[in-house]
Amino acid sequence: MAYLEGLDRLLADTPIDKGEVMRYMAAREADDDLGLIIDECAKEVKNVLSAKLCYEEYNVLINGDEVDLGFCKIRSRDLSKNLSGFDKTVVFVATAGLGIDRLILKYKTVSPTKALCISAIGSERAEAVCDIFCKILAEKYSKVNSRYSAGYGDLDLSMQREIFRALDCTKNIGVALSESLLMTPTKSVTAIVGVKKESGK
Repeated sequence: MAYLEGLDRLLADTPIDKGEVMRYMAAREADDDLGLIIDECAKEVKNVLSAKLCYEEYNVLINGDEVDLGFCKIRSRDLSKNLSGFDKTVVFVATAGLGIDRLILKYKTVSPTKALCISAIGSERAEAVCDIFCKILAEKYSKVNSRYSAGYGDLDLSMQREIFRALDCTKNIGVALSESLLMTPTKSVTAIVGVKKESGK
């Protein structure tokens, strides 16, 4: 089991993508009022961020639609296609922390707009954590593909259970999985990334 160190610093150095925040809010364009709300909420989110990420590398074997990830075997045509040409995977769980959920709850009644905005920023920050990690992987491996998550394509969401068992996320970074397959903190992501390390790198 490994962890990404210095994550809060790396995240602080990664500006919030307002376009992504607006997309999560389903806002077509930002007027001055919305821009101010995003800026205000971004400051509050920054104060409560507690980003964490744990990961593990596994050998991968593909036989038709069956994918052996080392910690489990699963049948998925889409995942098989995604990992085609890769002999290893990095499986990870990332979270932006529980503080965002608490902020959303705080504003849910008194300011639904702020609650929505904070939720959108939380989603953007969780994705930013994933992007940071994938850039680090690209520096380590000669080839890295796009990340793939349970619930995409024909990869059933129940795959979450296998990932949580393998990485013991609740113990290691405080991310829990409910019986209905929802994660807490809610601004959390699980993903599988195909990687390949060739000679010279």
